[in-house]
Amino acid sequence: MSDQQTNDLLHGVTLAQIIEYLVDCYGWEKLGQWIKIQCFIVNPTVNSSLKLLRRTPWARAKVEALYVTTRKNKLNRERKGSS
Repeated sequence: MSDQQTNDLLHGVTLAQIIEYLVDCYGWEKLGQWIKIQCFIVNPTVNSSLKLLRRTPWARAKVEALYVTTRKNKLNRERKGSS
């Protein structure tokens, strides 16, 4: 396995898993404030989010970027805590 694959936090993670992770971390309300898309604001569900994000590249890119940033921050906090 290449270093790029092992460092890619999106590798092997489905879009549904990304949404569920972000909802667990922040909740729908906070996601709707940060990424202004209706599926996060009005009657939010994982399924409605999946439908929109699969056909809206700019929104998917924002969600993926937030996921990567969140995971990196969590990993950094864990590393600092174990030092």
